[in-house]
Amino acid sequence: MKKIDELPENVGRIVIAGHIHPDGDCVGSCLGLKNYLSVIRPRAQVDIYLEKFSEDFGFLQGAGEVCHELPEREPYDVAFVLDCSDTERLGDAVKYFTTAKRRICIDHHITNEGFSDENIICPDASSTCEVLYSLMEDSFVNRAVAECLYTGIVHDTGVFKHSNTKEETMRIAGRLITKGADPSYIIDETFYKKTFAQNKALARALDTAELWLDGAVIGSVITEKDFEELGIGSGDLDGIVDQLRVTDGVEAAVFLYEAPEGKCKVSMRANGSVDVSRIAREFGGGGHVKAAGCTVSGGWREIIDQIAGRIAEQLEH
Repeated sequence: MKKIDELPENVGRIVIAGHIHPDGDCVGSCLGLKNYLSVIRPRAQVDIYLEKFSEDFGFLQGAGEVCHELPEREPYDVAFVLDCSDTERLGDAVKYFTTAKRRICIDHHITNEGFSDENIICPDASSTCEVLYSLMEDSFVNRAVAECLYTGIVHDTGVFKHSNTKEETMRIAGRLITKGADPSYIIDETFYKKTFAQNKALARALDTAELWLDGAVIGSVITEKDFEELGIGSGDLDGIVDQLRVTDGVEAAVFLYEAPEGKCKVSMRANGSVDVSRIAREFGGGGHVKAAGCTVSGGWREIIDQIAGRIAEQLEH
C-alpha cells in the first residue's frame, strides 16, 4: 500500500488498534485514520479499540466512539495497527489483528521489525501521525483529520523540540494548521495543561529524584505507597520523564512506577549519546533512540541498578 485510498471501494469492516497505554501519537493516529476513512470510504464500518486514554484528547472527533471493551467479533476485512512495534504491545486487541483478512501496520518505531502482512515503517519520521499524513491525499484531509494528526505530531516531538523534528515535520504541521488545526488550543489542552493530581505526582517525582553515574543520569520512582498517599493513578504520570530529562548536565533520564503483579513500568529519555531503545529492547520493550520504555518484573531498586549499569556501559564507549 502506498496510499490509504488504495483500499477497495467496497471494503466492509475495518478495525483500527494501537498500543497499550495510548499516548498522543497513538490516539491521534487512530482517530485521524478513522476520520479520514469516513471521508474516502463512508460506507465502511470502522471500529477503534484502545485502552482508556487521557480525557485531554476528548475534543478530537470520534474520541467518544472508541471502544475500550473487546467483545467477540467476526473477522474484520482489514485491520490497521498504528504506532505499535509488536503484537505484545497490542494487548487484548491482538485478537482482532490476528483474525483479520488483511493486516496493515503503520509505525515509526525503530524497534519494529515488521510483524504484519503489510508494513509501512518509517523510523526517520517524527511520529506515526507524520507517516499517516504521507499516505493520505491532502484534498481529503479535513479539519477533524488535521486536529488528530497535529496532536500526535505535537506529542511525539515534545512540541517540536525533540531531535526527531525535521523540515518535513514542520512542513506537514504547517499544512495541518492550514487545514484547521488550532496550535494554541491543542498544545495547551493536551500538552501543557496539568490536573492537580498530575502536579502532585510531578512534585513527588522531582522531590525524590536522584542523580547517578556522577550526575550523568537522573532517575525517579513513584511507588505503590505514593499512589495511595497522593490519590493518583498511572494516568497522572505523563510528562514526568520529560521534565527529568531537561535537568542540566544529564545524559539520560529514567522514570519508573510500580505496577500490579510485581512489575515496574519504565520510561527512558536521552539527551546525548545514549541509545535507550537498545536498553528497552533488552528488557522486552521498544521505542526510539532518544525515547523508549519497557515493563520489567522485579523490585524497582534492582531494576534501576540494572538499567544504570546498561547506561554506564554505553557512556564508557
